[in-house]
Amino acid sequence: MATADKKTYWPHMILGFLLLAVVLGYWTVRTASSMPVQETDDYMMKYQMSDIHINEIVESKQAFDAKYDIRLVGATTMVMTDNIHSNRPQPDAVVLTKGKNSFRYQVVGKDGISVGDANCTFLLTRPHTNVDNIMVEKVEFKDGYYQTPELDVEKPGRYLLRFRAAMGSAVGFSSAEAYLKPAN
Repeated sequence: MATADKKTYWPHMILGFLLLAVVLGYWTVRTASSMPVQETDDYMMKYQMSDIHINEIVESKQAFDAKYDIRLVGATTMVMTDNIHSNRPQPDAVVLTKGKNSFRYQVVGKDGISVGDANCTFLLTRPHTNVDNIMVEKVEFKDGYYQTPELDVEKPGRYLLRFRAAMGSAVGFSSAEAYLKPAN
């Protein structure tokens, strides 16, 4: 009879751990759903489409790079100091001005002759959000350059200048870092 008076706490521990698991699960879902998720647009298309067609994208980029080069022309750049803890050199960022900005690109053949019949698109985006994206579906060719219309840039910070040129089935991409300094 002495064993009947002895209390066991293991059922309470199991219920406690179960309750703790439910609370932590709820907390995880609530925290994860409150953080915005932005899709990447590296190839100026939805991530799912670029993931499905990555082999064709790489082949068309290699075909384009074998025949043509894309150059950003006339943009002012700032000198970036290399991170001493990284083996990756930092390219110089394009300086943006508050207000209207326009960008000129050249699609040049390997023979050095400018190409004027490419189908070009341009995207001004911020690295971690798609809210401020400015997409130009057709960049006009004039005076030997593909020139974007004037784009209004107001928020300071980092930007990416993405340019896509298609020559038949060959498609080339250019991406450049840009920066708008905050007003003092």
